Amino acid sequence: MRFAKGHGTENDFVLLLDADAGLDLTPERVRALCERRGGLGADGVLRVVRAAAAGEPERDGVEWFMDYRNSDGSTAEMCGNGARVFARYLAECGLVDGGELLLGTRGGVRRVRFTDDGLISVDMGPATVGARSTATVDGRAFDGVEVDLGNPHLACVTDVALDTLDLGVPPGHDPAVFPHGVNVEFVTTVLDGEVSMRVHERGVGETRSCGTGTVAAVVAALRHDGREVGSCGVLTPGGRLHVSVTAESTTLTGPAVIVAQGELDRPWWDAAGEAASG
Repeated sequence: MRFAKGHGTENDFVLLLDADAGLDLTPERVRALCERRGGLGADGVLRVVRAAAAGEPERDGVEWFMDYRNSDGSTAEMCGNGARVFARYLAECGLVDGGELLLGTRGGVRRVRFTDDGLISVDMGPATVGARSTATVDGRAFDGVEVDLGNPHLACVTDVALDTLDLGVPPGHDPAVFPHGVNVEFVTTVLDGEVSMRVHERGVGETRSCGTGTVAAVVAALRHDGREVGSCGVLTPGGRLHVSVTAESTTLTGPAVIVAQGELDRPWWDAAGEAASG
């Protein structure tokens, strides 16, 4: 069973090519793959499956579906960094020609474009801004805004030094606003066209970067700056991304790297499955 390992600004993924949806990819197997000592290690798993085999409704031009799983085994609606890594993998395997493609996700169809400078842009769809709410870290409340990008975010603009925040545990949030959990971003104010951010991802923990979280952070930072549209560079612990926000949609641009390909050990895979059935 072949696998690949890739990352987008150090938000890393295991990719499994399962074009015909034949793998029994249980939550236990996802957790085993993502385990950084006993497995391959990753923030999540990207199952590469044809849209028809995944049971997706037929859409013109949509051949591939990104079946994204968080490291705890749960499914997620969308992953911006994952979409870029997914597209890079398809191109390196000769499954797409590059240029542009339409990618199916649980959050809807996303248009992906390979840029001339080697980066990848993803049309992330419109950002829906909702209620004000708060996140708490070490008993301290941070004011934020709800941003929906197909998955839920609480983006908090703050002047607190980001490296002083303890994100080793999930920030507290209002379950009445986010009954299914939430991704929480902490972002600086806009300075010279850039912001910095850290993120705690629902079902994963703190990650070096988060694509949808980066977009949510920019949406919140722009609004804090008195704007609803604009562009920003975003410095994450894992590297630099760029986000553009228009009245109609949002775009995330950044690198995507496939670092290794190999073969999973069959007894290891079977043992992970037996652990699930036991």
